Amino acid sequence: MIEPYAVVSDRPLDEAAVRRAVESDASGAVVMFCGVVRDHDGGRGVQSLDYRAHPEAERFLADCVRRIAEETGFAVAAAHRVGDLAIGDVALFAAAGAGHRAQAFDACERLVELIKQEVPIWKRQHFDDGVSEWVGL
Repeated sequence: MIEPYAVVSDRPLDEAAVRRAVESDASGAVVMFCGVVRDHDGGRGVQSLDYRAHPEAERFLADCVRRIAEETGFAVAAAHRVGDLAIGDVALFAAAGAGHRAQAFDACERLVELIKQEVPIWKRQHFDDGVSEWVGL
């Protein structure tokens, strides 16, 4: 079995590498999801985020990639950033390649949802008013 492309990094993520991991001659569709740091949440202004990861977060991410690939039969890949991120930075790239667009969209969405549920990476938001909150703990 090919080792899944699953990366957790404190450096900017390589979108092209994620895409290459799912492209093939059989793929009529490649879907990329980019999770981007936005400037608001729940009606409050956000200044920045920081993501912290469990030491084995990359293994958890690889398990998610492997699981969705096995369930769907399609190539999927993901990369998640940790550390301090500014508005506009990409926190997550997820991708899926499949024969048809509906299959690729479905596999990519399933991968993103599983990552959010299973991978031990935590987000802290820093709001305009100086308050910081952990999300999803």
